[in-house]
Amino acid sequence: MFSVRAWLFYAEPRHHECGFKGVFMSNDRFDKQIQFIIEIDRLKQVYRQTYLTDGSRFENSVEHSWHLAMMVLVLSEYKNYENLDLSRVMKMVLIHDIVEIDAGDTFLYDDNLLKNQKERETTAADRIFNLLPADQAESFRELWDEFEIRQTREAKFAAALDRFQPILHNVITKGKSWKHHGVKKEQVVRKCRHMKEGSAVFWEYALRLLESAEADGYFS
Repeated sequence: MFSVRAWLFYAEPRHHECGFKGVFMSNDRFDKQIQFIIEIDRLKQVYRQTYLTDGSRFENSVEHSWHLAMMVLVLSEYKNYENLDLSRVMKMVLIHDIVEIDAGDTFLYDDNLLKNQKERETTAADRIFNLLPADQAESFRELWDEFEIRQTREAKFAAALDRFQPILHNVITKGKSWKHHGVKKEQVVRKCRHMKEGSAVFWEYALRLLESAEADGYFS
């Protein structure tokens, strides 16, 4: 792994016209944080099975996470619950796929890959989040686990967004990914029905989209 030494700059006053003297001191906490920032850049190289809306290529996992974060900002009024910690939802959608740096993207409809998804992603979480200082490692891991377990209101809304976005992309691209992988409408309904736990509005809208997509031949 590439290693960089992080430094903090401390300015000390000097008693003449030159102003300040810079003193560089090593800082282990900052060093770990910078190492983590560098490491997660690798997520840009992980490609999903969802096409960009122009159909030109697959989106990568960073683009997906950014898109979900924007959906939190724009669509939060459609959550099922009034008292929701949206900053926590935002954190979840930004970190939920970081484990794919090691584990790779697991296509929702690939039953073979799904068999060991939990094991692969848990191992990845152990390594990647522990690059951070202990307090941040614990906080990030807690958020990731919360998203995966999907029991809190925040996790349910985050998970609803995570399912909603690929449906939108597939409808806009006329089922390009669904057709490529031989996905049926019934599979999408079964895999995505938990959306209603986070947003009934998203789920009802998604069902209408799926009905229309089936009528238009967007499934295999």
